[in-house]
Amino acid sequence: MNPIHAISEVFRHQLGTVLTSTLARLSLAAVLGGVIGLERQLRHKPAGLRTNLFICFGAAMFTVLSRQLAGTESDSARIAAQIIPGIGFIGAGSILHARASVTGLTTAATLFVVASVGMAAGGGLYLIAFFATVMILISLVLLGRMEAAFSLKSFGTTYEVTGRNVDGMLREVNRVLESEQLTMHSVHIADADPDFRVVFSADGELEQQKVFSLRLHESTAFRTVTTLGTTEHE
Repeated sequence: MNPIHAISEVFRHQLGTVLTSTLARLSLAAVLGGVIGLERQLRHKPAGLRTNLFICFGAAMFTVLSRQLAGTESDSARIAAQIIPGIGFIGAGSILHARASVTGLTTAATLFVVASVGMAAGGGLYLIAFFATVMILISLVLLGRMEAAFSLKSFGTTYEVTGRNVDGMLREVNRVLESEQLTMHSVHIADADPDFRVVFSADGELEQQKVFSLRLHESTAFRTVTTLGTTEHE
């Protein structure tokens, strides 16, 4: 056999094996990240399908590239390790802090573990990547339903009350808040002739919010009581 032809055959075989393995790892990362992202998208969370897919795929890509470009095994680990602070930066951007309320912690934590799934897929640890994805979905879906069933989730609801006496309205709101053990933040007062308008947010469990809204409607200190919206804290 021609030596050049034999060398080209070996090179073609090795190249095909490398490409097949790399494409399989990247494809698996895209699928697993997409599955997790779809669950987040269906629940209307900030980081949805594309975000989780890109993070998982990107983590896998960097893991593959670190092995291909690094000269030694230690260099490979050092390059891949830079994925973690990068994901931490993205996760920090998804956390919102508004006075007494913090939201986005679950989203940030999900992005962090999705990146680890991508690294596992990029490193060829298919079983670990698949198992981690299953555990993430169980935590997001089943534990979320358990939290809702046992009223463990916290919600932030924005209310608007109107009346002629601002001081009296604020005293009444604080009284009802204390009785229901809720916290108030983001208070805005506006003069809307002929009544004053007070807009505020209260944090608490869903059942507490329902009772609190009922107490506001029963109070004679307000002319009108309106619920402007409710958001689920993560």
